[in-house]
Amino acid sequence: MLREVRLSRFERMRGRLRRAYESGRASARTRRLDPADPPGEDVAPSGPATPAPAPPVGPESSTAPHPSTASQDDADVPHALRIAAAWSWRLIAIGIVAWALLRIVGTIRIVIIPLAIALLLSALLAPAVGWLLKARFPRSLATGVVLVGGLAAVVATLTLVVNEFIRGVPELSEKSSQGVRQIQDWLRTGPLHVSDNQLDRYIDEAQTWITGNSKTFTTSALSATATLAEALTGTILVLFATFFFLRDGNKIWRFLVRLLPVAARWKVDDAGRAAWSTLGAYVRATVLVAFIDAVGIGIFLVAFHIPFAFPLAALVFLGAFIPIVGAALSGGVAVLVALVDSGPVTALIILGVVIAVQQVEGHVLQPLIMGRAVAIHPLAVIIGIAAGVVLAGIAGALVAVPLIAVLNTAIRRLAARTVPDTPPDAVVVASQAP
Repeated sequence: MLREVRLSRFERMRGRLRRAYESGRASARTRRLDPADPPGEDVAPSGPATPAPAPPVGPESSTAPHPSTASQDDADVPHALRIAAAWSWRLIAIGIVAWALLRIVGTIRIVIIPLAIALLLSALLAPAVGWLLKARFPRSLATGVVLVGGLAAVVATLTLVVNEFIRGVPELSEKSSQGVRQIQDWLRTGPLHVSDNQLDRYIDEAQTWITGNSKTFTTSALSATATLAEALTGTILVLFATFFFLRDGNKIWRFLVRLLPVAARWKVDDAGRAAWSTLGAYVRATVLVAFIDAVGIGIFLVAFHIPFAFPLAALVFLGAFIPIVGAALSGGVAVLVALVDSGPVTALIILGVVIAVQQVEGHVLQPLIMGRAVAIHPLAVIIGIAAGVVLAGIAGALVAVPLIAVLNTAIRRLAARTVPDTPPDAVVVASQAP
């Protein structure tokens, strides 16, 4: 009862202050419109308040300022132009902030990209760590076992791919030489009727171009060496960041949430946890879809005795992590190898298999496995991949789509008008009336 009385007194006081503010504002506007009053003189009303004068009719009505304007000069500007100007400077401010963020990301991408990859690996390996924790493993031991096991699986796969590639290079080189000779014969006897002298001239021009651009090739090799050093540094950062994200991810997130104002903590925490669930679902679904694509294409490569079947299947698996673009590029490599090794008929069959697998992936696997929670429009996917390639190359293309999925979930949750559920461990302090 006491709380209700206090609330009503507060409401009455706020109403009085509001009425006094509106009365003073109306009187100030009246004095500004009345030219008879000298400027700078305040006349205190004596007696009952007089009603505001009627708005002028005729040519003088155009000089009355709009309630949203701050001066007579603003009132002379058309309302539509004021709205356009307000939108313009706000959009310019947003553009400047976005440009600054892109510059910052481009400057420290050697740190941001490994951290983003570590988040992806953490979302993939987090369920395994949870299983070991349920089996009474210490947290550090469970994290180390999962990380070492995943690293061993990757190293074993890469070893198999490299060994098979080394074994198949001589045969593929011989097939490639035969393919080049067949192309030369077709150029001589085909509809183009290219002579031997013309072929020799084209080859000489190609050699001259290579000799003239040797400096460019040397610079590219040095850039590749620098890129290799950056890749090694990034790999070490990925391993350390993944370990600590898996072990202390919840503590790190709570620390970041505590940096925010109290009124925004629960909303941001709810959006962040929803975004993490989306990221985990996306990564696990992508791994499953990539495995199905690799197995489907690999079976046909083995059936048609295409060399490098296992490396090509591994390439398809890795390419599936870049939606739309990656699967097409890795499938194109398989088609080229089939063309060099077995001729155009087999290459067309492999091309049909690649297209069929991509159609099944896009229309069946992704909607069924990923669901609507991580569904993203293809245009957003293509734009995100293009922006990622421009900013950070292949690694940027790999990170772009999951980043879009996470931002989509987080922004939708923050924009929702629902109140997040109270955490089970929250302590609610309530005051009691004396």
